[in-house]
Amino acid sequence: MSLRIFNSLTRQVEPFTPIEPGHVRMYVCGMTIYDLCHMGHARMMMAFDVVYRWLKARGYRVTYVRNITDIEDKIIRRAVERGISIRALTDEMIAALHQDIGAIGVSRPDHEPRATDYVPQMLSLIQTLEGKGLAYRSSSGDVNFAVRKFPGYGKLSGKSLDDLRAGERVAVEGSKDDMRPPHSLCCSI
Repeated sequence: MSLRIFNSLTRQVEPFTPIEPGHVRMYVCGMTIYDLCHMGHARMMMAFDVVYRWLKARGYRVTYVRNITDIEDKIIRRAVERGISIRALTDEMIAALHQDIGAIGVSRPDHEPRATDYVPQMLSLIQTLEGKGLAYRSSSGDVNFAVRKFPGYGKLSGKSLDDLRAGERVAVEGSKDDMRPPHSLCCSI
């Protein structure tokens, strides 16, 4: 049985062919780790675990990366509420995450980078985007992606910017030039 996947760019189901023959790289957006994981997180991790195991069973070498967002407003708020350091909170929640996924039999990824380990690279990327006019600083100090200045925006989702509605999932920040997603690239810098 061959793997066929939906290609978001071409909008067609196509045979899966890795970029490097025999080697698949999976990058999965992981948890924002301010609290214990819930069933929705478990469902996502199980789904990618099935893909990971299937690819390995088919003989592929798989490099599986799932990031951890370990700095964010909710994390800072929760650490302050509990009177502990951000690192103490995130270490505790990551340990609980590993215990929970182990209990349900979900494999751990090969790499689990923390966002805080890559802040200099993120800041450099943000500066590059600002330099190209693809990001801007709002009056609040946040840096936002200038969605209307990126011609390819929506190409993968198949949605035009005019179809997106602001405030569907989160409150809209009033100092943005465009109230549609995506949200801030970074906290105030």
